Amino acid sequence: MLTIGELSRRTGVKVPTIRYYEQMGLMTAAERSEGNQRRYEPRDRDRLSFIKHARDLGFTIEAIRELLDLSAHPELPCANADNIAVRQLEAVRDKIAKLRLLEQELHRIATRCHGDQIKDCYVIQSLANHDLCKTEH
Repeated sequence: MLTIGELSRRTGVKVPTIRYYEQMGLMTAAERSEGNQRRYEPRDRDRLSFIKHARDLGFTIEAIRELLDLSAHPELPCANADNIAVRQLEAVRDKIAKLRLLEQELHRIATRCHGDQIKDCYVIQSLANHDLCKTEH
């Protein structure tokens, strides 16, 4: 049996986050000792590691919930899990595209500034007036 602190150290998940996952229903409520201390089984550590890895890959809480539900049924085909992963991949690619636009706009703004004083600074002017931006970001 693991305490919440031990579980935290072994998984790299902070104690408040473990409690949050319990509140969200991703982790089952821990058994309690006579002193009301949470006690976790190795399967809880494995589940928390799964959740952490999924979060590290950017999966939403709802997607993780779906994946955990699927993992409880090993006899099912993996098409649903594949679809969840593909949705996440598409979301990441969308974020990358937006970040590239943001990078281009920031580069343009930062390299266009040739003023010696703030009153002539293009960075300040462009932040004050979105119409000076080249693209929607």
